[in-house]
Amino acid sequence: MAVPLLTTDDEGEPGPTSLVIPEGWRATQVYAAVDKALALPAGTTRKSLAKADLKLPNDAEGNPEGYLFPATYPLGEAPTPEKLLAAMVDKANEKFTGAPVAAGAQRNALNVYQAVTIASIVQAEAAGQRDMAKAARVVFNRLERGMPLQMDSTINYALGRSTLNTTAKDTRIDSPYNSYQRMGLPPTPIANPGDEAMRAAINPTPGDWLYFVTVKPGDTRFTADYAEHQRNVAEFNRVRQDAAKEDLAT
Repeated sequence: MAVPLLTTDDEGEPGPTSLVIPEGWRATQVYAAVDKALALPAGTTRKSLAKADLKLPNDAEGNPEGYLFPATYPLGEAPTPEKLLAAMVDKANEKFTGAPVAAGAQRNALNVYQAVTIASIVQAEAAGQRDMAKAARVVFNRLERGMPLQMDSTINYALGRSTLNTTAKDTRIDSPYNSYQRMGLPPTPIANPGDEAMRAAINPTPGDWLYFVTVKPGDTRFTADYAEHQRNVAEFNRVRQDAAKEDLAT
């Protein structure tokens, strides 16, 4: 992802002055970025969670995933992992506990933590902002029909990876994040969503869609018909194969 993690002061002196957390990063990526920004040994920020005293919702059970809000954070004087993580969670609470999100979650028969979880899936699955509210509707439609979500993003989260290649073996892994086998939402968010994904989660576009696939950039296809979805997936696979052949030829 071509996003600057660290910035320096105006005079070009070495050393970061702020930390940029992009939308959709997982907690593990945030921890690594904080370690790098503060020049700490790898794993230091993760270990600091126990003493960070983060103001998380009870449903989070101490896990800040979903609440490390994507934004730019000044390092300030004497920065520590605890200070940075607390600033991220405070920003998330500022965003998520206000009237618009709380009312939107209630309108959709959710609590705020569930809305953040849906937003995290939308952030991971949608090809761009314009598809987010439709992707959110697919999540709601599947939940309402008692269907498993079957989102590859949750499999990727369980396996600690990011890929478009999900195999049949992957969908059989024993994990609470396996949304092919487990019903309902995953137990926690799977990333840290931004404003647009959160808006989509509480204001999904009306529609009957149950499936979607991004065949190629700018071409995401939503449908309620499984046979049509299978055709779209076949085209997606053809596009990927053709691209791979072109890469080999160059």
